[in-house]
Amino acid sequence: MGFPKLLLEGKGGPRRIEELQIDVQKEINCVNRKLNIALTRITNPYGHPNILAEFIAGQLKNRVSFRKAMKKAIELTEQAGTKGIQVQIAGRIDGKEIARVEWIREGRVPLQTIRAKINYCSYAVGTIYGVLGIKIWIFVDEEV
Repeated sequence: MGFPKLLLEGKGGPRRIEELQIDVQKEINCVNRKLNIALTRITNPYGHPNILAEFIAGQLKNRVSFRKAMKKAIELTEQAGTKGIQVQIAGRIDGKEIARVEWIREGRVPLQTIRAKINYCSYAVGTIYGVLGIKIWIFVDEEV
């Protein structure tokens, strides 16, 4: 997990982990077996595109400007120590009638280079105007 405090703190605490365990057991149809759940903390949570996409999705659902959300995500990723990031949002941005695609790149993102280690995530978020697509490319490093 990127932020295990969110699961453990507040009301519920360990009971929430048990609820998660029961839900997973029901989902994979093994209620009669024992299931162990171990939480490990991710050292650089904003270096992972999935966590970053969920952050942007939360901002967009709260009606924050898409440019402000993208720039904040890029700022958080740069603090995580990556070499480059590209964020793209597509759909009815800010509720406009015509859908469009907006993107921002910071640093290097060599998509044509095979040896480049790039983490990618595609995420769909439902807003009151419709569904927006978020794509994130994070350039970690180059293999030599």
